[in-house]
Amino acid sequence: TVYINGVRTKINFFCGRLCYSCDIFVQAFYSQNMESFLEAQQRMFDHFGGIPRRLIFDNAKVAVSEGFGLHAKATKGYRSFAAHYAFQTDFCNIASGNEKGLVENLVGFARRNFMVPVPRVTSISELNHKLIEDCIKYRCSHNVAGREQSVYDAYKEEKIFLRRIPEFRYDTSNTVTHIVGDYSTVRFEKNNYSVPTKYLRKDVTVKGYANEVLIFYEGSVIATFDRIYGIGKTEYRLEHYIDLIE
Repeated sequence: TVYINGVRTKINFFCGRLCYSCDIFVQAFYSQNMESFLEAQQRMFDHFGGIPRRLIFDNAKVAVSEGFGLHAKATKGYRSFAAHYAFQTDFCNIASGNEKGLVENLVGFARRNFMVPVPRVTSISELNHKLIEDCIKYRCSHNVAGREQSVYDAYKEEKIFLRRIPEFRYDTSNTVTHIVGDYSTVRFEKNNYSVPTKYLRKDVTVKGYANEVLIFYEGSVIATFDRIYGIGKTEYRLEHYIDLIE
């Protein structure tokens, strides 16, 4: 739980860790949906500066369509993402924290060290910027108990073996096309977002990312919002209605 603009807010953590160096990655998201799951890994690759050949995962419902452990079948969306970044997916068995002990330990470490005292930020982007700074400090100064090398020295060795990030970025958004309604709003995931009134009754493309929503018309961004989670909420921007008021 954190305070965003003074409002007590429940968030979700994505935690990732490299097995050799124990370097860490932690980011916050409003939801555990597919777009958050994919975007978290994309940011993780950027943070580590490359892609591991194999990723070991919790048996997350968002990534697994059926089965578990060795018999788990990844969802179509996740298979497409894994193919783009060319990594192997291995899923853990249910209630088997011992199969991913490094990252299980990271969850507790992040709570104790990054979330105490309770963060007070103006946006989730500010929180994630702080978390990346915390991860970099860990990389540069931490020594894992029982290991001779520091995390930083081991990371420099490990980074050489990570695969190069593809030039073309995978689009992790949930993308839909809608007609702008009579109130100059567009509906996305049971909530509404305003756009300038000149786009009234025109087709626009809505891209819902983990923590933000981008609205496009003919390939150009016409509105950007922090993503709303819930039902029946509307986010208006006064500037979208200035022409109508005039």
